[in-house]
Amino acid sequence: MLGLGKVARKVFGTANDRKIKSTRALVEKINALEPEFEALSDDGLKEKTEQFAMRAQKGEALDALLPEAFANCREAARRALGLRAFDVQLMGGIFLHQGNIAEMKTGEGKTLVATFPAYLNALTGKGVHIVTVNDYLAKRDAEWMSKVYTQLGLTTGVVYPQQPDEEKRAAYRCDITYATNNELGFDYLRDNMKSDLDQMSQRGHNYAIVDEVDSILIDEARTPLIISGPAQDRSELYLAVDALVPEILPEHYTLDEKSRNVTFTDEGNEFMEQRLLQAGILPEGQSLYDPESTTIVHHATQGLKAHKLFLKDKDYIVRDGQVMLIDEFTGRMMHGRRLSDGLHQAIEAKEGCEIQAENVTLASVTFQNYFRLYNKLGGMTGTAMTEADEFDEIYKLGVVEVPTNRGIARKDDHDAVYRTTAEKFNAIVERVKKANAKGQPVLVGTTSIEKSEALSEMLTAAGVPHNVLNARQHEQEAQIVADAGKFGAVTIATNMAGRGTDIQLGGNVEMRVLDALAETPEADPEEVRARIQAEVAEEKAKVLEAGGLFVLASERHESRRIDNQLRGRSGRQGDPGRSSFYLSLEDDLMRIFGSERLEKVLASLGMKEGEAIVHPWVNKSLERAQAKVEGRNFDIRKQLLKFDDVMNDQRKVIFGQRFEIMEAEDLSEIVQDMRHQVVDDLVDQYMPPRSYADQWETEGLYAAAIERLGVDVPVIEWAREEGVDDDEIRERLYKASDEMMAAKAADFGPDQMRSIEKQVLLQTIDGKWRDHLLMLEHLRSVVAFRGYAQRDPLNEYKNEAFQLFENMLDSLREDVTQKLAQIRPLSPEEQEAMMQQLIAQQQGVLAEATASEEGFERAIDGFDENDESTWGNPGRNDLCPCGSGKKFKHCHGQLV
Repeated sequence: MLGLGKVARKVFGTANDRKIKSTRALVEKINALEPEFEALSDDGLKEKTEQFAMRAQKGEALDALLPEAFANCREAARRALGLRAFDVQLMGGIFLHQGNIAEMKTGEGKTLVATFPAYLNALTGKGVHIVTVNDYLAKRDAEWMSKVYTQLGLTTGVVYPQQPDEEKRAAYRCDITYATNNELGFDYLRDNMKSDLDQMSQRGHNYAIVDEVDSILIDEARTPLIISGPAQDRSELYLAVDALVPEILPEHYTLDEKSRNVTFTDEGNEFMEQRLLQAGILPEGQSLYDPESTTIVHHATQGLKAHKLFLKDKDYIVRDGQVMLIDEFTGRMMHGRRLSDGLHQAIEAKEGCEIQAENVTLASVTFQNYFRLYNKLGGMTGTAMTEADEFDEIYKLGVVEVPTNRGIARKDDHDAVYRTTAEKFNAIVERVKKANAKGQPVLVGTTSIEKSEALSEMLTAAGVPHNVLNARQHEQEAQIVADAGKFGAVTIATNMAGRGTDIQLGGNVEMRVLDALAETPEADPEEVRARIQAEVAEEKAKVLEAGGLFVLASERHESRRIDNQLRGRSGRQGDPGRSSFYLSLEDDLMRIFGSERLEKVLASLGMKEGEAIVHPWVNKSLERAQAKVEGRNFDIRKQLLKFDDVMNDQRKVIFGQRFEIMEAEDLSEIVQDMRHQVVDDLVDQYMPPRSYADQWETEGLYAAAIERLGVDVPVIEWAREEGVDDDEIRERLYKASDEMMAAKAADFGPDQMRSIEKQVLLQTIDGKWRDHLLMLEHLRSVVAFRGYAQRDPLNEYKNEAFQLFENMLDSLREDVTQKLAQIRPLSPEEQEAMMQQLIAQQQGVLAEATASEEGFERAIDGFDENDESTWGNPGRNDLCPCGSGKKFKHCHGQLV
């Protein structure tokens, strides 16, 4: 008997079916307009764009323009790329325009789909951002799709790291801008550290289409973007602590793999305390539990994490003497990303790399709060349904499953579970050999570089030629993925999430054409394309005969979505294919989250070595474990967001204030209000309301007026006058400070004074905001302990963060008032002295640079390599006294 829900779905269809149905009339309307737009000349398409833009800017709704705009864009794409969008691609474009996530399977042409809503929304003149997961895809998609936009008369820009400022500003001023999520977030933070509107890159947040939306808005949402500056060098402490960590025994710490945390046991704390005292790191008579030991405890804990939680070739690799983090979801190196709180430095100490200075946060934002700045957001991916609740709750984005252009012909096998990893890997090699013997292309998915390389060695020993795609081969990524569908190809990939390049059976025509033209630039592109298309078609027929692409996964990921992305690589656009997951009881997911009942069932079956259990129940049990992990990760992200929302409200206020200050021509009123507020605070402090004259602290007020306001006025005498109250003194202080600042403005000249006020305000805001961020970080790290006192840490954080913010604004007013009161024009003599000082400094820098280039071949007088007392007292970053020309820390000051 069917349940009530199933009966209702049979009668009314699912919610998804109803959304698909609602677009049919629009698609028919676009199709009906096709002959009209086909008849237009190339200039006619551009004229249509101008007409649509005028209508949009006069207030016509974009929804009303949609059928004509989509028809125009389809025709432009057909002419520019030779691609005519299918009806399902138009549907995807409609959902994106409506502010939804379009879930479209791999190979359904998401890159082309984005052009439709991007074109429609660019007609408003406010710009559209198309967000990709890496710089290669941003450049590739911008170059490829710019042909369509150019055909329509629109401009296209691409934003990338280390881009010249002028070029970056030009890219953001284009109608459509392609960029990575990281670069967009960092540019937003950088813009809010600029001191002039003309220096800002972005021009608002109108509409963004996020490609691989699940990877960007979910997988990366746990890590905030941070712009930081260097703090003090503590590399000696990291090295000293690192030397002790290998002595730690298993009973000295507790490792929790579920929450990715490691802590010292009581026994471990005692052991570390003894060793730190012996090593002279912990001062004699001081305990690890003393408040003065906080920094040492922090370093010891980070050293423990570096050794026990972070594994080489899984969480990071060492390249060119640097520790490069690996993205757990995509297997890519994360250039420029560093772990915070000294953890990255602890790993550098462990690996013997140069320890880079710790950083302090200058600005930060989470991806959740950055993307919620946009007036409208859309997203595309092959897998979003499993996280539909999170997209709705965090971003107010609906998820719509767009039907495929052709039915899916892929066969998905039930999971095969082996007892041990060795048995599983042997079975994978045998299965790969069998598929490879008939020429069937195989894509083997692994979850770490270590496992991909172990499997690679086994395949090499078995005589199976193959390619390996992981963070080490990052540069050849697109080529390896493009070749993975060739006859007889075997590819081992560390995670396929967000790879961007399609695996096409027989090979990727576009990639091969580009390679061929790069080798022989004088060749006729049309002839080259025709030849390669014929070769690929011939090879595709052989691959189809062999059964299409076979995806073989060596492990299940924590997230079902990542598994579905790997599976979705096979069976694109109706092609045949197959997918299998080979697992073992020793896999991380099975070991940490798997059901104990499953182990008992497998044990009771009395399985022989090399045997696997294959049953739908196993799939269900694993999916339940994955759903549990996904739920826990969602809670982590939600908690992160709740805390960041507190800071985000404050960030909006500060960034909004900065923008208003940069926009304003004259800030004298703002500065005057601040000055008057400081006067009010001083009068209230030294002459409290409803107090008697003999209770006033007039001497304190007199000294404070000189220090904070820069005015020397007879406050003490004023207070003795008959009938003078606190309001009268307040008014006199207003007048005296206003007159002093007016005289100062006359000395500097009005224009220069306005410029000084702007710079002082911006610099003071930035300094205060930096200190405030550090305070919030410290507050965040301790507030969790309030839970032990039955107080909600989030509420505690909100209340104290608000109090800190109010204190920051109070001290901001005081600092700005005090700085402006102390500024004065330089006399000609002082200006001359300053110029001489600058020239001398410049000559000193040049002399130092020249000496450094010459290698400082002469040691300091009396230098004896074996007698440290002759070395002087050089700093870690000073040149070595031996005359080598190297920094002291890299020469005789090197720590062994």
